Amino acid sequence: MRKTTPPAQWPLTDLAAALPASPPFIGPETIERQMGRPFAARLGANEQRFGPSPLALRAMTQAAGEVWMYGDPENHDLKAALAARCGCSPAHIVLGEGVDGLLGLIVRLCVAAGDIVVTSRGTYPTFSYHVTGFGGILHLAPYAGDASDPQALVDLAHRVGAKLVYIANPDNPMGSHHSADTIRAMLDALPPQCLLVLDEAYIEFAPAGTAPDISADDPRLIRFRSFSKAYGLAGLRLGYGICAPDLARAFDRVRNHFGLGRIVQAGGLAALGDQPHLARVLAGSIAARARIGQIAADNGLRALPSATNFTCLDLGRDGDYTRRVLANLAQAGIFLRMPSAAPQDRCLRISHGTQADLDLLAQALPRALVL
Repeated sequence: MRKTTPPAQWPLTDLAAALPASPPFIGPETIERQMGRPFAARLGANEQRFGPSPLALRAMTQAAGEVWMYGDPENHDLKAALAARCGCSPAHIVLGEGVDGLLGLIVRLCVAAGDIVVTSRGTYPTFSYHVTGFGGILHLAPYAGDASDPQALVDLAHRVGAKLVYIANPDNPMGSHHSADTIRAMLDALPPQCLLVLDEAYIEFAPAGTAPDISADDPRLIRFRSFSKAYGLAGLRLGYGICAPDLARAFDRVRNHFGLGRIVQAGGLAALGDQPHLARVLAGSIAARARIGQIAADNGLRALPSATNFTCLDLGRDGDYTRRVLANLAQAGIFLRMPSAAPQDRCLRISHGTQADLDLLAQALPRALVL
């Protein structure tokens, strides 16, 4: 057999070679391997702790017997069901491997090396991860208090000539939200030829009047939603977008056409059809939010208002202190996360867990706060 000499350096592009080889998040599994034991309460990844619909589990179990076949590359049935739910046509719907995957596709479609993109400092980092990965240039607007600042995003977009502006509403990591009127006014104020990327992954948890009633035909907007949060299917990786048909068709140029397997499509379709289960999940989240508020008060802390399935606890100090508390909680078997940017990094972020989860948190938190 002929021997070959490996290259001195793999033929990465200059851009790829310059990127950090690290994911946006450290997974709880990584921390568990480092500790040598599992977490007792997994409350840090904004997962829906009340579980998926039993109808979805049944549909996925049935579909497992058909996994020798590829999934429908057109995602016909799921697109039709989503269109009926969202009041648009299937031509307005795009599907992908979670909102994260769809964010990567919209960046790939719209951002070339050197193109300018605007987002908020400290907001959900995966969008920025994709922009950097395709050579885009990020400009970051500050938060206003503990919420993204639509006016600051608009002003910055005009100043730098942005092609895309990203906002999460409700916001991750802070749980805050803006009204539909605010988002609509933001859209109207953006520069011409600028696309608003509206991440609505938590929209089911938000108060009425949060989602703007904007025509799906509006070419200035694409909105992304998720089956990972309210529907409890984070492990499936299923998300969808709503946008003008011309933009939706553009996704066919770059998407993984067989990216959603039969089990994923079956699970999503059944979950979407089980609205009573969704109502139970939302009620459970409301109850957990109230319990977290009580745990905060019991420890002299403040729970920030939340329009999501997680709540931030204001520890009242700085990021270094929060990191120490986070490490103490990890040692006690509680997995939490914290916002990445100051001054929001003074907070702990807690998923709306089960009663058992929150009982463990209530026991561990007082000891974790004593440093």
